[in-house]
Amino acid sequence: MSKKVLIITYYWPPAGGGGVQRWVKFTKYLRDYGWEPVVFTVKNADYPILDEQLGDELPEGLEVIKTPIYEPYDLYKRWSGKKKTDKIDANFLSQGKKLGLKEKIAVWIRGNLFIPDAKVWWIKPAVKRLNQYLKDHPMDAMISTGPPHTCHLIAKGIQQYHSIPWIVDYRDQWTQIDYFEDLQLTKWAENKHKRLEKAVLDACDVIVSVGKTIAKDLEPISSTRKVVITNGFDDADRNEATSSLDDTFSIVYIGTMNDARNPEALWQAVAQLRDESHPMMNHLNIKLVGKPEATIRQSVEQHGLNAYVHFVGYVTHKEAIAYQNQARILLLIINRTSNNGSILTGKIFEYVASGRPILLIGPKDGDAADILLHAGQNSIFDYQDVQEIKAYILEQYAIFTKEKNKVPSYTLSDKTQQYSRKNLTQKLVNVLEDISSSHRKNSIG
Repeated sequence: MSKKVLIITYYWPPAGGGGVQRWVKFTKYLRDYGWEPVVFTVKNADYPILDEQLGDELPEGLEVIKTPIYEPYDLYKRWSGKKKTDKIDANFLSQGKKLGLKEKIAVWIRGNLFIPDAKVWWIKPAVKRLNQYLKDHPMDAMISTGPPHTCHLIAKGIQQYHSIPWIVDYRDQWTQIDYFEDLQLTKWAENKHKRLEKAVLDACDVIVSVGKTIAKDLEPISSTRKVVITNGFDDADRNEATSSLDDTFSIVYIGTMNDARNPEALWQAVAQLRDESHPMMNHLNIKLVGKPEATIRQSVEQHGLNAYVHFVGYVTHKEAIAYQNQARILLLIINRTSNNGSILTGKIFEYVASGRPILLIGPKDGDAADILLHAGQNSIFDYQDVQEIKAYILEQYAIFTKEKNKVPSYTLSDKTQQYSRKNLTQKLVNVLEDISSSHRKNSIG
């Protein structure tokens, strides 16, 4: 008989994005290791991006429990002058854009009155619903994944009524997030955030983080055991993708691009090559796949690169895989923020699995750089390395001219294969088995 694990998550299909993919993929493979997932999520969420196809990957017969949530985004939209149909990215503070007066006031309200986040009104109804459910449907373990960190407080509330082994999954930091200091917190609110975080981390059995820096930074807060389980790639996605490369010399970026991820050094390098009338410019095709901020378009225009940069827009995850596998160069940018060393974007593992050359702009000693170096990718540049980036592009262009029609063949190394979603699920299951076994022994004792 399969063991059961309750997964508490806000982001779930039809939502799109890396946070959704992490738990869709875990859910997809848990049954292979004797664990039956049960998902608890929201019924009427205001997701910033949608990907209807992600739901196709969910295992047949998966039980998904949903409860309504009231989110204050309608009030925020009216206050800030946005349309009711506008989508609000919950992480807009991390995007580096300048805020107007009304937005600054809204940020103060969010940071000081909505603790830990704007989903806080979901906690009580969620705990009530799950408490009723668990009376008749016992679980062998539960996992809360955040942000939003409201999910952890729901799990903490459940713990008051049910003794269930508990994993806290940190996809991103809480009080150590780069924009925490921008929330304009009062001392009271700051202390409450920190008190709640410590209470959660001390109460759970294991803390899982997506990167080693997050795990290390949590050490001063809590002594609870920490395990790193990164994001990854799905072999099934890779096997279904095309193996042909673009006819053009394509530099492809996939994901949201904002002020904090604006590749100024790349724009400058390409502008220099244009001014030099380099033949590469006749073949160059920079594709930005995803949601760019208006400032990115402005930056492209300021450098006179409109003819070379194409804004593809948001695509499904399956389409994104195709774009990256066809690229001549994959562009990866780590946010230019105070905690950029700990940022480990989910797409880095799919980039690595594609076998395409990766141009990373970000800290050379960060977690992302460490993953790439481990995978044999060493094209890592700082935010100011214009000439080095220019030289790398020309090096790749020379390869392009020689091997334009070559069909790539790429076998994943063992170092890369460790990041497959199935192998990562095995790692998660090892933790689940460990904590559930410990709880059984303690209850008997």
